[in-house]
Amino acid sequence: MTAAAVHPTRSREAFFGRVKGPALRPRQAALFETHLPQLAVDLSQPAGDLAAWFPVPVREVRLEIGFGGGEHLHREAGRFPDIGFIGVEPFVNGMAKMLVALEETPRPNLRLFPDDATMLLDWLPQASIAAIDLFYPDPWPKRRHWKRRFVNPTNLDRFARVLKPGGRFRFASDIDTYVNWTLLHCRDHEAFTWIAGAAADWHTPYEAWPGTRYEAKAIREGRRPAYLTFRRS
Repeated sequence: MTAAAVHPTRSREAFFGRVKGPALRPRQAALFETHLPQLAVDLSQPAGDLAAWFPVPVREVRLEIGFGGGEHLHREAGRFPDIGFIGVEPFVNGMAKMLVALEETPRPNLRLFPDDATMLLDWLPQASIAAIDLFYPDPWPKRRHWKRRFVNPTNLDRFARVLKPGGRFRFASDIDTYVNWTLLHCRDHEAFTWIAGAAADWHTPYEAWPGTRYEAKAIREGRRPAYLTFRRS
């Protein structure tokens, strides 16, 4: 199930690149047919009370945009079974890895969205999300592509609309220009305040941070990750 199927007049916004990698294994392809329709958020339905989208009681809902292979999201959903999580990943192979993980270790407090995050953000009710995570998004390093970076004034407006007052936006990247870009854009947005109590804070991984394969590669190649946290005023 994709957002395009339920929103045929809504075009995607170009914040991500390719959506397919190597051919899926038979097990992964089967899970797309059997498991994803059960777990996918259906934008053709009114959002209503987000807690009702989960088969277990949840006290709040958090969102992770671009979860990659799902290492962090799957772990967080296990750490906090009383919190609902929505994970967005348009890359088919990343979603396939998450579906395998969920088949092996289910997370009833986790729902998925396999398409453009801006569609989901526009569907979500105002002040309905407690936290948004954006980890290692595509940096679009060439200047002519910077307009495709997910952090921009329009998307920060979207974040501000769906986040609850006091809600948290976390951003991690190993690309200095994107880190600086995010700091500047959040500084210029009236809804967000950077939380950093000490100089080392932004190079300190988040609590229970499992790391990712991409991050490990960045560190091997000499790039130092940054971990930023902003509060919604």
